[in-house]
Amino acid sequence: MQQYQIIKMNDFSNYQINQIRMLERLCKIYDKSSLRVGIESLKEIDGDQAFLCQHEDQLIGFLSWYSSDGIEANINSMVHPEFRRSGIFRGLLKRATSEMQMHGILTCRFRIPSNSESGIDCIRHLGASFSSSEFSMTFKGIEDSKLCFTDVNLRVAEEQDLEFLIKCLSQAFGDLESWTRKYLSHTEEPSRITYIATDSLTPVGMIRVNYFHMNTAIIHDFCVLPAFQGRGYGREILSRVVKLLQSQEYSQIRLSVVTQNRRALNLYQSIGFDVSAESLYYVIPIHNI
Repeated sequence: MQQYQIIKMNDFSNYQINQIRMLERLCKIYDKSSLRVGIESLKEIDGDQAFLCQHEDQLIGFLSWYSSDGIEANINSMVHPEFRRSGIFRGLLKRATSEMQMHGILTCRFRIPSNSESGIDCIRHLGASFSSSEFSMTFKGIEDSKLCFTDVNLRVAEEQDLEFLIKCLSQAFGDLESWTRKYLSHTEEPSRITYIATDSLTPVGMIRVNYFHMNTAIIHDFCVLPAFQGRGYGREILSRVVKLLQSQEYSQIRLSVVTQNRRALNLYQSIGFDVSAESLYYVIPIHNI
């Protein structure tokens, strides 16, 4: 077996980020997949945790993780095609899970491109179970549609809005309020802005934007209170956020949707989002790794 070294990523220079980007591009081309390992989330402060595998001066492996709730770790990984089946992924995962356990993580959740046969085979061999699938969608151009609710406005959420955010998220997505409270606490950071949608001052929904870089914004946690669903508020809220991001000159606007949620998928497509990739999610208890 060729010798290699696994280190924790502490260098966030353009040179190091470009090395990761080059490996991602190589793996995408070789596997003919839509691999995306979340390079935009690698930053010195409030960024994903990452480990690198190097052979001499060459980057041959990468694994990053983050947790939104302190219980489950979301993992992205890749290995250079010429160095696969040599224990690199296992080595990276072992180093990462040692760190995760110190943070109380119980479950690992892997994101695999649906068109990556090697990635799916690897994660199944690990013993992980299929959990769900999502479409990644990219904004291509908004349709010329009128905004229907003149009294609907967006405002930045404040500290006193926390209970509404918990209520809105938990009711819309079916999560426990205790979990939602923990989730919001773990995802509170300067680059992530939460907006509340109001109709004549009555809160009806919410939407969050993660401002990654000067040109990239990720929309997530978009929901309308069940009592107000089916009235067109969702389309109104998303249209307003997209127009806001356009006015701020964000050229990359993305979001994700569970593949089975056809209602949401149709809404996003009607606003101007196109499916750019599909990801499969596999989970495994950390003690089984």
